[in-house]
Amino acid sequence: MLTLYGIYRSRATRNIWLLAELGASYRFVPVIQGYRLPDPAAADAALNTTSPAFLAISPAAAIPVLDDDGFVLTESLAINLYLARKFGGTIAPTDAQEDARMQQWALYGVSSIEGPALDISYAYARGEDKTEAGRAVIAAAEAKLQRPFKVLEAHLAREGHIVGGRFTVADINMAEMVRYAQAHTALMDAFPAVKGWLAACQSRPAFKAMWEKRQAEPM
Repeated sequence: MLTLYGIYRSRATRNIWLLAELGASYRFVPVIQGYRLPDPAAADAALNTTSPAFLAISPAAAIPVLDDDGFVLTESLAINLYLARKFGGTIAPTDAQEDARMQQWALYGVSSIEGPALDISYAYARGEDKTEAGRAVIAAAEAKLQRPFKVLEAHLAREGHIVGGRFTVADINMAEMVRYAQAHTALMDAFPAVKGWLAACQSRPAFKAMWEKRQAEPM
């Protein structure tokens, strides 16, 4: 039995989206980030990333975590790549070369896109886009994203998808990283292939179902 630990307002969204695309059954155990609780060590505190019971599963104290009948795996991108290979189908790599490309794009995204994109996401979420300091943070992040977005733009304009010319786990992984920059419409408008691809990814029923539950989860 698959068990996924995490909450919707975390990188677990990537795994939840993929599991819905796969139609896989699994058990979802809510685990909130410890920093979001007033006293994560309190006796009545919800299960969180600092709880001894969770630390026994994940000493890194981070969500999400997958437990596949005793095989424990952390890191959301690695979890998705594992699940895709486990269940197979068109969403998974068809051969070793596609597998390598999916790993390549996941690593490229996490090393070049996710960090500055998150800076943009946090700035807009906090309303800092209305302040001079916040706009400076957004501008700096936008500058860092220019090169990787140009790479992504050229690739998507040519291929339509991240790997194999079809929707795969690689699209989910990358889309969930690019999403963090989505609030900065000026940036997205400058890269129409990226913007159109992201819209197509987010129009999928599995994404919509995940996003509805994420929006319903308390901040």
